[in-house]
Amino acid sequence: MALDATRLKVSLEEGARWRRTLQITVPADLVQAEQNRMVRELAGRVRLPGFRSGKVPKKVLEKRFGGAVQRESLDRIIGDAYREALQRAAIRPISEGDVEKIDYQPEDDLTFRISFDVSPQVELSRLGGFTVERPSVAPGEEEVDRVLERLRDQHGSWAEAGEGTPSTGDKVSVSITNLSVEESEPRDYDLVLGGGDAIPDVEDAIRTLEVGKEAEFVVRFPDDFPDEARRGEEQQLRILLKERETRILPEVTDEFAATVGDFESVEALRGRILEDLTREAEEQAEGAVRSQLLDHVLEANPFEVPESMVTQYVKSVLGEEKLAPEKLARAREAFGAEAERAVQRILIIEQVAETQGLRATDEEIDARIETIAEANGTSPAEVYGRFQKAGRLEMLEREITEGKVFEFLQAQSEVRNAG
Repeated sequence: MALDATRLKVSLEEGARWRRTLQITVPADLVQAEQNRMVRELAGRVRLPGFRSGKVPKKVLEKRFGGAVQRESLDRIIGDAYREALQRAAIRPISEGDVEKIDYQPEDDLTFRISFDVSPQVELSRLGGFTVERPSVAPGEEEVDRVLERLRDQHGSWAEAGEGTPSTGDKVSVSITNLSVEESEPRDYDLVLGGGDAIPDVEDAIRTLEVGKEAEFVVRFPDDFPDEARRGEEQQLRILLKERETRILPEVTDEFAATVGDFESVEALRGRILEDLTREAEEQAEGAVRSQLLDHVLEANPFEVPESMVTQYVKSVLGEEKLAPEKLARAREAFGAEAERAVQRILIIEQVAETQGLRATDEEIDARIETIAEANGTSPAEVYGRFQKAGRLEMLEREITEGKVFEFLQAQSEVRNAG
């Protein structure tokens, strides 16, 4: 159906947070024409006893299918009228339209309201004159030592322990019988003490046992246990310690450095770790500067964002396009303010890129691909093909654009080094 948009009565209301509502009235004769068309279409395909195909009287069809015809015709008319009204008003929604207050009686005009969000118009009158602080970048020997300890743990091994009771960090194999449940069968578990694999009372009980020994304990579920129904619950358990192993960590020697990577000595390994830590710290410092700049721009140019954009951002963070209303409500409550600020930052970057002509060019994208290809010892064509197949070209374009935007913003303000 193609509605005559000139005959529609349309009014537009502007709500908060870029919410728009159209009130649309469709003349009665247009509604009736659509319903008649649907009845004729129905007559051509329906078969009823006592009537030849295509010869069922209109009154019979209306009596039998009138309700369904009216509902379907109104759905079609509302959809067509909505699209015509949007085109007529040159409006481009960014959310699904929510239909409300449908008012219709047979042979009367159809009136309805439909609400939706539109893209916010972001006006940034001030982009500079701010002072931001860059965090200091000075990882030292203590940070290097912590990384080395993690590497030792990653390359460690387990060894059967001798006499004694388990300690934090030991791996144990236990058999647990829940004596609070009648005819409960023992169940075997493997866990690392201190790793959060069991509630604290169970771990404390295991620490009192020697291999081959068992005892009975009363344990209590902690007040912060994930399952709220079990918080404070007490159980009587019989626990048998079957095995205990301790972690053996390698010494930090030149041989250890060679097993970690292509390093000739411990000093070479420590040097690489320091380089990596410094680079990470510099990236974090740059991120902090960028965050401060966006916060200053937003404070100087406050604006609201549509609810639908915040909701979509929450869904993207959770990695779920379709969320149950209850789960979405909980997520919005948990980090709705953070999500709204994230959307505002995205819009600021987009607006600065657009108004200042900072979009990544094809030449800049090609140059970045050549750099990546050179670093990986491959050809630009291969990198381009791989990025295109993986859908990463858009991400690369956005990365270059954001870099240009922040370079521009930093030039408009003062960036001081902390300390």
